[in-house]
Amino acid sequence: MVGRSLRQIVWARLRRDKVAMFTLIVLIAFVLIAIVGPFLLPNPAQVFDKSAISDLGGRPKLPNGGISPEHILGVEWGTGRDIFGQLIYGLRISLIIASSATFITVVLGTVIGIFAGYAGGLTDTVIGRFMDLILAFPFLLIILALSGVLTQRLTDLGVPEGNPSRILYLILVMSVFGWPYLARIVRGQVLSLREREFVEAAVAMGAKRRRILFGEILPNLWAPILVYATLTLPAYIGLEAALSFLGVGVQAPDTTFGAMLATSVAFFKTVPTYLYFPGFTLVVLVVAFNLFGDAVRDALDPKAIH
Repeated sequence: MVGRSLRQIVWARLRRDKVAMFTLIVLIAFVLIAIVGPFLLPNPAQVFDKSAISDLGGRPKLPNGGISPEHILGVEWGTGRDIFGQLIYGLRISLIIASSATFITVVLGTVIGIFAGYAGGLTDTVIGRFMDLILAFPFLLIILALSGVLTQRLTDLGVPEGNPSRILYLILVMSVFGWPYLARIVRGQVLSLREREFVEAAVAMGAKRRRILFGEILPNLWAPILVYATLTLPAYIGLEAALSFLGVGVQAPDTTFGAMLATSVAFFKTVPTYLYFPGFTLVVLVVAFNLFGDAVRDALDPKAIH
């Protein structure tokens, strides 16, 4: 009988989990929509349907926020921009920011955590105190206070002015303040792994440190790293929405979920659908990621794999 690899075991467990498979299908659909949608729909930042709103005040002419065959989710008050198109383009930007920040966070946290845990001694102490220093900073206050200064600095360094610099700023700030959490997890795992027989055997055979860290230790860390990544990505999506709501993120005419929610608040009593659609989409996206992350964590649990 041929034994199954860890990947095969985990995939088999995920396939038996109906919630995991349903959320995986939902997430794949979101990603495909974010990739394909902008090629099929005009950019709402450039299309203003003035015929869908009144001349006085810019209120949608049709009920329920201007829902019609041409605008299946209605139009934005005052501009006539299609809300469905905004959702598609906003989804794309949100996923780009969250996935990029998650990738950088995982790379930094993994590399620094492995190095600190294996080196030990003074190196581990210095890195540990540096992580404590980063975690002690009031993250939200700093990102709000330094937004204008650092985005302008990125523009001076060659990043296109406006939303490109704002997007890069969000990615960098999320990554800088996010990696210490994973680094601590990885460091704790490495402290126990470095005493294992396979590591001692590699040292005795004269393997280089790079080989020991990334060839022997890293393959045994994929489970916690993958779980952390699946749970961090939705957290970054929610964080990006909150920051955009506060005015730090993407600005008009481009949009994200947070920016749409911020705009919709002023018209909630008159056009509540403008708040419901981006809010519901954001909730579904974050919940799907969280549920899938929980399923991955359960599937990677060594006590449950058999």
